[in-house]
Amino acid sequence: MRHAKGFGSAVLVCGALVMSACAGGDPVVQADSDFGLDQAGTFERLAARSGSRVPEGASAPSFIVDPGWPKPLPNNWRISQVGGITVDSHDNIWVYHRPRALEPSAAAGLGVAATNADGVPVDGLGNSRAFAEQTAGCCVPAPSVLKFDREGNLLDAWGGPSDPGFLEEHCREEDGCFWPAREHGIFVDHNDFVYISGNGQDFTGQFPWAATYGDDSHILKFTADGEFVYQIGHAGMEGPDSENINGGPNGTPQPYLVADMSVDAETNRMFVADGYGNRRVLIVDAETGQYIGHFGAYGQNPVDDPEGTEIDPYDAGPWAADYQAGDMTPMFFRSPLHCADLSADGLLYVCDRGNNRIQVFDVNAVGKPCSNPSAEAGKCGFVADIQIAPYTASGTAVSAALSTDPGETCLYVGDLANGTFYIVNRENFTELDRIGRSGRQVGEFHWIHDLAVDSEGNIFTGEVDSGQRIQKFARYGATSCSGMGNADVGSYTANR
Repeated sequence: MRHAKGFGSAVLVCGALVMSACAGGDPVVQADSDFGLDQAGTFERLAARSGSRVPEGASAPSFIVDPGWPKPLPNNWRISQVGGITVDSHDNIWVYHRPRALEPSAAAGLGVAATNADGVPVDGLGNSRAFAEQTAGCCVPAPSVLKFDREGNLLDAWGGPSDPGFLEEHCREEDGCFWPAREHGIFVDHNDFVYISGNGQDFTGQFPWAATYGDDSHILKFTADGEFVYQIGHAGMEGPDSENINGGPNGTPQPYLVADMSVDAETNRMFVADGYGNRRVLIVDAETGQYIGHFGAYGQNPVDDPEGTEIDPYDAGPWAADYQAGDMTPMFFRSPLHCADLSADGLLYVCDRGNNRIQVFDVNAVGKPCSNPSAEAGKCGFVADIQIAPYTASGTAVSAALSTDPGETCLYVGDLANGTFYIVNRENFTELDRIGRSGRQVGEFHWIHDLAVDSEGNIFTGEVDSGQRIQKFARYGATSCSGMGNADVGSYTANR
């Protein structure tokens, strides 16, 4: 670890906790009797939290939450809201969190960073330190980027204002590197380059660690150990413009409040969910950052943006009105366009969170000017709509990931509004199972925000708002999805 030092030792309980789940074996929950936990019913309760409800005749992986993952962080560190989470080709889990979102009581270990306008000493988050430099024993915000192995060991940590010296030495504005005002999406490509984005809006001057340029409207590329490579877009744009293909560096259109991105290992093309402001998928060359194309809902381009520039991803009204009117095919992405995830067979799964749906595209047929006013499958690269709990007010389809069996037969979809993630058969788009529910206990979710899958099929999740945690769901039993499930993905009565 280059930027953060001082790891201590910790014990992961997975080896004694759920032997078959950790090994990816048969669905047998067993405990080490030396701990005496089996008599307490600990393992049965854990299994019950995520027990399988797969319909008869169908098959899907089973999961059990690992409450000992990750291992305790060093240096009195605390994780805040998890903007993004991804797994690299080496099965390392990368977590991208928001240190500046911690409440005062969760960052009481911070010392003085500056004085405010009234001359009062404050920490980096603007909390008063007039009483003492440190107001409690715990905690301090961890660096923004955290790298874990599958067993939960922290391998590296860097980035952001909570990593002392990083902005002065490794992400300098004079070099064209502007650290995001609020951390959101992260992706690590097949060449181990790290891409990050942000969706912060004008925190200028509010506290010492606040960005000074205005809104996030850019993407940053780093090496795996945090060396700056390039920036896409100018930081500090004042608003979205989905149809503008001019104005950015590297010949690339200006992004605005980018949510997430992924890179195709075959073509090295990056597909950007752009995002909370713009209503499009942006396609760029990942090596150079140069523009290739962009498209909107149903593959159309230019992008229709009838709702103007107002950005409120938590406004339930627009989608609810469409649903009540029977308009299930809005011809535009509604803020926020939240994910863009690739399959090995050339499909792109796009989280149109504001419209409670996943849209599926053929990556070889998108990005050129095209008209598809009838939402016709097979036209403009559009393949299919997957409605995710469409009767929910808004904000269901927040994240997506694919199983890692040879056919990638399972599509996992995180539902922020209903606090769960669905296991969907990728062949027929039916729901085979769901994991978790809304809540704050282990295995539950308060605003699940992102999920990622490792090569053994384990799922890692991150939560925002006051959830502020990462969880590991160890896969056991089946490795793939098959059969028919519930065509109504997200039904309020199914599987519960």
